[in-house]
Amino acid sequence: MAKAQAKQFVICINNEGYPASLEMRKIYVALRDAAAEKLDFLRIVDESGEDYLYPKAFFRAIALPQSVKKAVLAAA
Repeated sequence: MAKAQAKQFVICINNEGYPASLEMRKIYVALRDAAAEKLDFLRIVDESGEDYLYPKAFFRAIALPQSVKKAVLAAA
């Protein structure tokens, strides 16, 4: 069985060029992707429910309490 992909939470601070895919000030799930991060991109689960690469500079990592993490993941 494949290992579950690590997730982190980020908030969108810029959606220039992607207004249909990214909402400003929205919390997104970012999937760990070392290759993308080396190129300054993050793999984000966006409004379509799919994961795509977006510029890392468009997001800031955030820390959430465990109860909030569970709620955000359950709503996804």
